[in-house]
Amino acid sequence: MTNKWVFLFSEVDQAAASVGGEWENVRALLGGKGANLADMTRIEVPVPPGFTITTRACNAYLASGGIFPEGMWDQVLQAVAGLEKESGKRFGDRQNPLLVSCRSGARFSMPGMMDTVLNIGLNDDTARGLVQLTGNERFVYDSYRRLIQMFGSVVSGIPDAVFERQMDECRSRAGVDTDAELSADDLKGLTDAFKRIYRRHTTFPFPGEPREQLKMATEAVFKSWNGKRAVDYRNASAIPHDLGTAVNIVTMVFGNAGAGSLTGVALTRNGTTGENRIEGDFLKNAQGEDVVAGIRQTNDLSELKDEMPDIYAQFEQIARRLETHYREMQDVEFTVENGRLWMLQTRSGKRTARAAVRIAVEMAEAGLITREEAILRVTPEQVDFFLHPQFDSQAKAVAAAGGALLARGLNVSPGAAVGLVAFDADLAEMWAREEGKAVIMVRPETKPDDVHGMLAAQGILTSRGGRTSHAALVARQFGKPAVVGVSELKIDLGKRLMTIGDTTIKEGDWISLDGTAGEVYSGKIDTIVPDIMDPWLIKLLGWADGCRRLGIWTNADNPDDARRARTYGAEGIGLCRTEHMFFEARRLPFLHKMIMSDLPVERREALDALLPFQREDFAGLFRAMDGLPVITRLIDPPLHEFLPSHVDLSHDLTDLKIRLKHADTLEKVDTLLQQINEKTKVLKRVESLHESNPMLGLRGVRLGIQIPELTTMQVRAIFEAACMVAKEGGAVHPEIMIPLTSHVNELKSQRDILEVEAQTVMAEQGIEIDYKFGTMIEIPRAALTAHQMAEHAQFFSFGTNDLTQTTFGISRDDAEAGFLIRYMSTGILPENPFATIDRDGVGQLMALCLEKARSVNPDLECGICGEHAGDPQSIAFCHQIGLTYVSCSPYRVPVARLAAAQAALREKP
Repeated sequence: MTNKWVFLFSEVDQAAASVGGEWENVRALLGGKGANLADMTRIEVPVPPGFTITTRACNAYLASGGIFPEGMWDQVLQAVAGLEKESGKRFGDRQNPLLVSCRSGARFSMPGMMDTVLNIGLNDDTARGLVQLTGNERFVYDSYRRLIQMFGSVVSGIPDAVFERQMDECRSRAGVDTDAELSADDLKGLTDAFKRIYRRHTTFPFPGEPREQLKMATEAVFKSWNGKRAVDYRNASAIPHDLGTAVNIVTMVFGNAGAGSLTGVALTRNGTTGENRIEGDFLKNAQGEDVVAGIRQTNDLSELKDEMPDIYAQFEQIARRLETHYREMQDVEFTVENGRLWMLQTRSGKRTARAAVRIAVEMAEAGLITREEAILRVTPEQVDFFLHPQFDSQAKAVAAAGGALLARGLNVSPGAAVGLVAFDADLAEMWAREEGKAVIMVRPETKPDDVHGMLAAQGILTSRGGRTSHAALVARQFGKPAVVGVSELKIDLGKRLMTIGDTTIKEGDWISLDGTAGEVYSGKIDTIVPDIMDPWLIKLLGWADGCRRLGIWTNADNPDDARRARTYGAEGIGLCRTEHMFFEARRLPFLHKMIMSDLPVERREALDALLPFQREDFAGLFRAMDGLPVITRLIDPPLHEFLPSHVDLSHDLTDLKIRLKHADTLEKVDTLLQQINEKTKVLKRVESLHESNPMLGLRGVRLGIQIPELTTMQVRAIFEAACMVAKEGGAVHPEIMIPLTSHVNELKSQRDILEVEAQTVMAEQGIEIDYKFGTMIEIPRAALTAHQMAEHAQFFSFGTNDLTQTTFGISRDDAEAGFLIRYMSTGILPENPFATIDRDGVGQLMALCLEKARSVNPDLECGICGEHAGDPQSIAFCHQIGLTYVSCSPYRVPVARLAAAQAALREKP
């Protein structure tokens, strides 16, 4: 037998056998629409007779440059003969003509992205015969003009607007508002006009031979697989481009055949809320495209219950049967022809994130699916929706259509934000805190001393930076929508304005950010606020917790974040960044004094002043976590980051010297000289701390070894806080993380000093605390010598941001704003290694590190606290290699809970 390119709907079992019997293989062969039509036929749902030309045929046609595969067309004609036999009609017959539709249908639903042609088989002769057969001239010519318009647009590329203008003129002449009100004579005249349009635009007459119509329509559907809108949709939906589309040839049934006819679409549940209630629309005396095209006001499906109660009852029974059969919410199309119901399509229905969660939970509770299936059906991205405001989809579409979309950048932190543009942190904070304004902070890039403005702002926009830039990290940590790396954005801080293309936006103007899509809009777009306390989401995540092996911890630097993370389900703090605690206004002067001092006694005084602040910070965290582990990373960044920048200091000094030249009183001279001396002193210290490559300079454990009193102060603060909370009756489990170790002797040297301080504090307080000392693995050498490190560490935590930088030898911010975009677009790198763990490089180091470490200490606690800890693909890898936990920002905790459960479930055979 030659290759089988065509399957009748009744041949679904034969199709299944040809691809190994698996239903997903059947869908790949017949496309989703064809497979489901065949399946509905098999379970005796009323489906018009039809057949499917396979995706294999499409791919063969496209690969050959536009030639049908050998034997395919003969099989199509044989299948048409089968339809003639089943329907009692003949294709092209003048007395009793068979009409068919030609519809696309890919493996994955791509609604509206590919082409369809209806009413194939009509010509002047068959139209006259159909009029005699039905006695309904209006219906026949309504169908005929639709064929010419669709055929002209889909097959011959005639702009649809040409036909629509003719329709407008016809309605105007007839004095009616809708197509349904046109008379038979109107439609007959319109059909002749459409033929003339076809001839004028193609130079040949509309093809009247039905088999030629079918052949040309089939080719057009094949070609539509590579149409621009289909390609764009696949790119956006991550659908492979090599699947091809099937073509479904289906006997026409007519919703435009008269008063007892209609057509409609419906969802078996509410697609917005997930409520278990059928919803949909229908149109009387219409064909399917009229419902979705929006050219006529549709009727709510509930009205059908009153107008045709028997039809509605039958439809409702079929809808519930299909949902039960497929164990999934269905999107169905149906037609009623002269009082008889036909189902034309069923597929899994599109839904919002909120609906997806509710539907999965309710189906599991109803026994349609298992709890495990419910967990797997909800995506991490859908859970993320509950944590961030989103734009109202209709309002956003209107804004885009009106030209408000200005630019796109990196979508580093999801959610929607609307606010007034503020170009510096102080102004952002003042407007937000003191004046109650909604603010978007816009900067070329952000730095640590911008944090107060970032926290006050609704969202953050930068012209530079990547997914792990400072702006991105802080935005994700605090749940601020952010778009970074918008290269088209030009910011003039002097003039207090920014330009994007031809658009100029001044400070104080409104803009809107879509951090989920990475888009920037001018003006204000309405938002909606999802609810993390959604009862169905809480239930689903509870089920997920029972399935996962990975612990889910959080990165938190203050009690508010810690409490929020616990609300979201965090089981510990995997990273507290102590450097963030120093930037508070009351503390920074003492840190500056410590950095600037050359005298040990002054340095000690500054550290003694910082100790109470740090102690209270840690006590707040211990109280918030109430018995859960708290990992505190000792100070990591180089000291110059806590001082003003060299550029800012130089500018300030120049300004002060200019002002000194024009000073007109001794008092002003003295004041300016004092300021110049202070700025000069700071500048000299900044210059003395300058490093060519600070990332690889005096930071982390090296800083602790160089200035041991700094890290011993922090350890004292940690243990005094732990003892304080323990005496209050709280349970505390402090874990101290020594950062950036590359050699075991660094770890041993620093730990020995810090252990002494810890024991001293506990002796002073008269209480023993359960604690651990560990290290952060962020240097390849540390990973390769993990067996040595494990002898002096009670836990490891992978800092995958820096581990990725040091493994690849690239700066994450510079790379993401520059060549990395090209690397991903050209396929040099399959994905951004700073967004998803590079399994072949960084991942191998992690796996080897774990293997070496646990050969020495089998019970070693090992987690990850880099940004990858919130990425579902990276979480799956962490599960695979056997980490103890992942630690992500509070707003990613629910996402990580689901992703960890899905990783465990997919591991099951």
